[in-house]
Amino acid sequence: MPVTVDLGTLFGRVLIGGGAYGNLQALTAFDRLAHELGIPAGNVIHNGDIAAYCADPGACIELARARGWPAIKGNVEAQLAAGLGDCGCGFAAGSACDGLSARWYAHADRTLGTEARKWMAGLPDHLRFSLAERRFTVVHGSPGRINRFMFASLAHQEFVRELDLAGGDAVIAGHTGIPFTRPLGRRLWANPGAVGLPANDGTPRVWVLLLEPGPDGIRFTHLALTYDAGMAAGRLRAAGLPEGYGTALETGLWPSLDVLPAREREATGYPLDLPDLTWPSALAETAA
Repeated sequence: MPVTVDLGTLFGRVLIGGGAYGNLQALTAFDRLAHELGIPAGNVIHNGDIAAYCADPGACIELARARGWPAIKGNVEAQLAAGLGDCGCGFAAGSACDGLSARWYAHADRTLGTEARKWMAGLPDHLRFSLAERRFTVVHGSPGRINRFMFASLAHQEFVRELDLAGGDAVIAGHTGIPFTRPLGRRLWANPGAVGLPANDGTPRVWVLLLEPGPDGIRFTHLALTYDAGMAAGRLRAAGLPEGYGTALETGLWPSLDVLPAREREATGYPLDLPDLTWPSALAETAA
């Protein structure tokens, strides 16, 4: 059974980012944003895969631990903590992503020490919290499977099944690397995107999600972060990691589209422009 930690009721703004992917320069920008917005550490959440494609998984773990952010296991944390031989990403065997992952996973496995693995092993699988009378569950892939790819184009009923597993009002999930917010009747699914890798939209920006309660409900804002992508790419190359990911950091285009459904594949190279969405308060919804 998945291990779930309940953070209780949160107040004020909540900043959520996942998929730091060993990109210390991007995670530092995320940290700086939290500071600039005045968001306390208990309201800054990382939703899995702190180690992956980039050069500095250990330094990313040190930063997250030092800040005391609530965090969950992604598939990469689960695999590394258990001493398993691959990333558990869910890539098809023999695909380009599968082949590339063997190299960056070996780098993370080789460079992470005992304390980092102990921290990863102690992370919960899910987090829960309440905000403005809405109940949220934070997962990595989906409530039912840590490495499930839940892209925005997936059928409505697939989201409903996973929401039913989670209970509550909303799920915040990552793993796909492409941000979106999707209302589903009176419930909602949101993906913050990834902190450590662009969203395949032809820009080097990376993405996080800001939740802001107000009189009309909770505003969901997808924020694009700019940071020193050239430095991150340089560190990746110096570590001997796959060049495709260095190029992706600089161009915003993924080295392989294996995992993408048709709609997301067709959107390759088109810069994302995600409007804010205000989710009505539970009281307002009941009155309606």
